[in-house]
Amino acid sequence: MSHRMNTLAITIAGVLTIAGSAHAASVKLLTMIPVPGEPIESYDIGTVDEKTHLYYQTDRSNKSIDIFDVVKNKFVGRVPGFVGFTGNGNTSGGNGISLVNNSTEVWSGDGDSTVKVIDLKARKIVDTISTGGKKRANETDVDPVDQIFIIGNDSTEGVEPSFVTLISTKPGHKILAKIPIERARQIDAPRYNPKNGLFYVSLPVIDKTDNKGGIAVIDPREAKVLRIIEVMDCAPQGLALGADDHMIIGCNAGSSGSKIPPLTAVLDLKTEKVIASTPKMGGSDMAGYVEKLGLYVVGGREAPGGSSIGLIDAKTNEWIQNIPAPPNAHSVVISQANAHILVPSGKTGGFCGGCILVFGEK
Repeated sequence: MSHRMNTLAITIAGVLTIAGSAHAASVKLLTMIPVPGEPIESYDIGTVDEKTHLYYQTDRSNKSIDIFDVVKNKFVGRVPGFVGFTGNGNTSGGNGISLVNNSTEVWSGDGDSTVKVIDLKARKIVDTISTGGKKRANETDVDPVDQIFIIGNDSTEGVEPSFVTLISTKPGHKILAKIPIERARQIDAPRYNPKNGLFYVSLPVIDKTDNKGGIAVIDPREAKVLRIIEVMDCAPQGLALGADDHMIIGCNAGSSGSKIPPLTAVLDLKTEKVIASTPKMGGSDMAGYVEKLGLYVVGGREAPGGSSIGLIDAKTNEWIQNIPAPPNAHSVVISQANAHILVPSGKTGGFCGGCILVFGEK
């Protein structure tokens, strides 16, 4: 580990003892995983295969999906072939990422409005599926029961509304439906709920009203929007399923250009109402749930007090602490098997020059 990494480890580890009202945990920076190639600076979403303990992270700086072993904490491979960072997030990729077909494939949205299908045994792109949009194909999830993949595209003003595309994960990768969401100008994170077989899709802004966002509830079998759950003063982005039919929402509220103050919210999926919120974390993107620690984790690139990772007690829904994090810390990925929190750190900001930060219980 470099001197700069050692310095960061000492700085962060000293401030991460946390205590929730229902659960106590000592979360520390455990290690940092170097990323070879171009120093990682632009990236988006990641996911972990809990069976193989491999972590797949979109890396726009290297125009690839990077692969890491989360047990050995090391880089193990890379799949190139993506658009990369174009200077404009609306046309950059990879973006969202999902494990598909019993984790034999990874599907990821790209900056050219396509979905790249990666065979994980061969570690190469084996298909490219066009969504027909004008901007990037963004975040993703999959219904493994009905074998339906979902991906969103933002609106192109004067050309097309925001829409989601449903694609069969069976051979042939048939486009099943293109569903416009007229009320939204942006589509963010979809999340599949195995309890009811529905997709929940975050919509940061609906009805052209800055303080009103929503979550579209989509039936993949019927290929239609059932309803939109309105969420005020949040600008919903990242979504993660938690305990007791609750969902943590990473709210973009509080980010630069936002007209609403910082917020992070918890939604009850039974009542479809926000049941808890905190102004101490906001400016967020991805969110996760660490089951073993009983914690919600939110990536707050523009959180109050600076870029940080927010920790929330998943039992009481109470805010615990914001952990200082690298600039643009919007991606948080959870390895459930060892309860590790994986956070890409870019080359700027004086942290590690481009690496993956690994947090967890010591």
